[in-house]
Amino acid sequence: MAERENRRGRGRKREEETPEFADRLVAINRVSKTVKGGKRFGFAALVVVGDQKGRVGFGKGKAKEVPEAIRKATEQAKRQMIRVPLREGRTLHHDVEGRHGAGKVVMRTAPEGTGIIAGGPMRAVFEMLGVKDVVSKSIGSQNPYNMIRATIDGLTKESSPRHVAARRGKKVADILRKDEAPAPAAETAEA
Repeated sequence: MAERENRRGRGRKREEETPEFADRLVAINRVSKTVKGGKRFGFAALVVVGDQKGRVGFGKGKAKEVPEAIRKATEQAKRQMIRVPLREGRTLHHDVEGRHGAGKVVMRTAPEGTGIIAGGPMRAVFEMLGVKDVVSKSIGSQNPYNMIRATIDGLTKESSPRHVAARRGKKVADILRKDEAPAPAAETAEA
């Protein structure tokens, strides 16, 4: 029976998927419905999932029990992951704004050693993404759902110099300013 599962790929997929992602519970909301016999409680969970190497996603789940809501949210987050290019694996390539509804967030690159300067829901996204240095500010809505959606919106607009150079049909050194150009490329140009 186990052999049959491995052939279909079910068993193997679970083994690979579990350790590579970290998840962070951002918010739990308890809602109630009044019925004839009293109140029925339900729970909504907001979860951010990432591999801390440039991939992140968020999901929400609703259920009668908290663990089930968290499980549903985690599964949805894994399905909706996006890849974000990072500079030196620690910060963003350029400053960017994200919007969702009344929520607006501003994210800026930061020098090494700055750390993550961000509010609650945004901090969770950056930690799961693997960003080490970033300065960000939330303007407008303080709703965690809108803040996370605005942050993800801004991160989808992020592009690396390599991607921009490929899109324009140029070299990476032509795209970057002189002070940002990689050292080996500058030395070969002088020689």
